[in-house]
Amino acid sequence: MAVGAATNGRALRARHSELLRIATAGSVDDGKSTLIGRLLYDSKQVLSDQLEHVIETSERRGDGYLNLALLTDGLRAEREQGITIDVAYRYFQTKRRKFIIADTPGHEQYTRNMVTGASTADLSVILVDARKGVSEQTRRHAYIASLLRIPHLVVCVNKMDLVDYDEEVFERIEDEMTDWAARLDIWDITFIPMSALQGDNVVERSSRMNWYDGPPLLYHLEHVVISTDRNLVDVRFPVQWVIRPMDDAHHDYRGYSGQVAAGVLRPGDEVLVMPAGTSTRIDAIDSYEGELEAAFPTMSVTLRLADQLDVSRGDMIVNPDDPPVPARDVEAMVCWMSSSPLRPGARYALKHTTRSVRAITGELEYKIDVNTLEHLEAHELALNEIGRVKLRLSAPVMVDRYRRNRTIGSFILIDEATNDTVAAGMVVHASSG
Repeated sequence: MAVGAATNGRALRARHSELLRIATAGSVDDGKSTLIGRLLYDSKQVLSDQLEHVIETSERRGDGYLNLALLTDGLRAEREQGITIDVAYRYFQTKRRKFIIADTPGHEQYTRNMVTGASTADLSVILVDARKGVSEQTRRHAYIASLLRIPHLVVCVNKMDLVDYDEEVFERIEDEMTDWAARLDIWDITFIPMSALQGDNVVERSSRMNWYDGPPLLYHLEHVVISTDRNLVDVRFPVQWVIRPMDDAHHDYRGYSGQVAAGVLRPGDEVLVMPAGTSTRIDAIDSYEGELEAAFPTMSVTLRLADQLDVSRGDMIVNPDDPPVPARDVEAMVCWMSSSPLRPGARYALKHTTRSVRAITGELEYKIDVNTLEHLEAHELALNEIGRVKLRLSAPVMVDRYRRNRTIGSFILIDEATNDTVAAGMVVHASSG
C-alpha cells in the first residue's frame, strides 16, 4: 500500500479495477464453456446481438435450452464435437474488477494449448463433474497449474443438479482433491459446488445447497487477493526499446522502455545494467500520464538513467544487491509443443523476456507421468510431454528460478527453420558455466 501512496493514488485507484487473469480447465464435457457462458450471462456481460445469435444457434441445433457454451466455443469444429480445442479468451468486468478468462482445452492431446493459455494466469478454475469425481485429467490439470505456479486454484464441482445437490458427493471430491493437491506445490485452493447449467453458485448463491456456506464463484473472483503474489523484492526490468526522439523538444532525451517484471523502481535508486555490469541510478520514470514516483509490476514505463550508458534491447536493469544469474547453462522443466520430438543435441532459438540467444539441448534427465508424478527415463520428449532438460546457451541470459519469478524464470524455444514455438520452459537451475 505504501507503493500505491507513492504513485499519487494511481495504484490505489487501480485496485478497484485490478485485472485478474483466469485459466479454466476440465475434462471433456465437464462444463467449462457453459460455466463461462453462465458467468457472462448472469453478470449481464453478453451483448444483445451475441445473445440473439446464441438463441438462434441453440434452436437450430435442437438443444432444447439456451446453450451458453456457444458464447465461448467459437470454432465450428468445437461446436460439432462439443469440446474445446483452441484457447478462447473472453474479457469482462464488474464494478470491482476486470477479468480475462482463458478457456483452455481439457483433453490431453491439447496440453500445449492449456500451458499456453495458463502461463500468465493469476488463478486457475478446474471443473470436476460431480457424477464422475476426480479423474486422471483433473489430476493432470492440477499438476500443470502447480507446475506453472498459478497462485490460486478454484475447484468447481459442477453438475451438482445431476446428483441431487448431495453434500456427501461434494465432500468426497473435496477430500480426494485435497489429498492430491498436498502432493503438489499448491498453497491456495478453494472448493465451490455448483451447477453452471442452472446457475447455482456461479453469480448468485444457490438456495438448493444451504449446506454450503462459502461464496459463489464470481464473488470469490472479485475478492481474491493477488497484489501479494507480485515479487516486490527483486528489481527486474527487461529493456524492450530504447527511445531517442531526436527532435527539438527532446533533443537529448534517452529512455529505456519495458514492463516491470519484479521489484519497485524509484528515482534515485542505484541500479545495475546487465549483462555489462555497469552501475548507475534512476534519474526519472516516465509514463504516458507523466513522471511517476514509483513503478512496480506489471507497469509499462520508461526509465531515464543518470549516466549515458550503452543499453540496448535485451539488457536488464536490476538491483545491484540481488542480480539474477547471467546463465549459460540452464536446467528447465519443458512442455514440448512440436510433433517433431525433442532430442539431445538439437539446436533452437531461445527467447527470454526481450533477449534472444541460441541454445543446444543437452541431457534429458527425465519426463513426468503427470497422472502419477513418476519420473520416467526418456531419450526424447514427444508432443505434449513434460520433462526436465539441460540447455547450453550461446550467450548469457539473466534468469531467476521460475519459482522465484514466473516472468524472469520462463522462456520459449523456437525452431529457426520454421519459426514455430516448439517448447515452453521454466528454469529450475541456472549457472554461468
